[in-house]
Amino acid sequence: MDLSQSTRGAEPAIATIAGAAIAATEGAAVQFEGVTKRFGSVTVLDDISFEVPRSQRLAIIGPSGSGKTSILRCLMTLEPFQAGAIVVDGTRVTPTSFDRRIGRRQDVALVQARRKVGMVFQQFNLFPHMRVVDNVAAAPHHVLGVPWPEARAQALGYLESVGVADKAQAFPHQLSGGQQQRAAIARTLAMKPSIVLLDEITSALDPELVGEVLRVVKRLADESRTTLLIVTHEMHFAEEVADRVMFIDHGQIVEDGPPASVLRNPQNDRTRQFLRALSEYR
Repeated sequence: MDLSQSTRGAEPAIATIAGAAIAATEGAAVQFEGVTKRFGSVTVLDDISFEVPRSQRLAIIGPSGSGKTSILRCLMTLEPFQAGAIVVDGTRVTPTSFDRRIGRRQDVALVQARRKVGMVFQQFNLFPHMRVVDNVAAAPHHVLGVPWPEARAQALGYLESVGVADKAQAFPHQLSGGQQQRAAIARTLAMKPSIVLLDEITSALDPELVGEVLRVVKRLADESRTTLLIVTHEMHFAEEVADRVMFIDHGQIVEDGPPASVLRNPQNDRTRQFLRALSEYR
């Protein structure tokens, strides 16, 4: 299926979801400036700094507990951090952003940053009482103010683009895990984020369902200009999809470079150890 043609008459799907946001500004889509994140006495991100240019596809790899998911959750503003700053498509978020309130309203920087970022989680997090099409349409309607008939029409287009349009009227429990994850991807895209975060999106799937979800993400990467940050343990997938791979350990960047370099010819002993252990496990 040609994704660029799949939503004719509705909203353009994968191929153009980042359009206006990318054209509006220049420079990095994401900047971490000396970010430190702690849970109690445990430091999970240790003075970490990096940039992600617009449209780049960054795969973040590393052992469990290394800080990979914390990078995504801080970027999504789901987690406060204790030091540094994160710039999200031009919007600067600092530790004080999580403390400021205007009445019951959140700090404006948090609101602006959240509207620019979409995240697909390990668990699908679909609303069980809502049909799949309504799961996808709900946020554009309630958050972006898209009229309900239009939001549902757009939702159908996004579901078609990820290959589950035939499940639009089903409830989540009637879908396989792979179908639910594809619906969750459609729900994220429906908000038209300029940055998409993918957090181990195949970890909750049976092995035979992993491929169908990864194929959808690969098409997203190939056919759109969206900035992608992908946390994954699928090294073959990272090498196929990413422009760049960053290896994290103990909350610090150990190695960062092109996939062929980091994954096939790593320069750091810790990276080599991790990849060797992963290869032996599989």
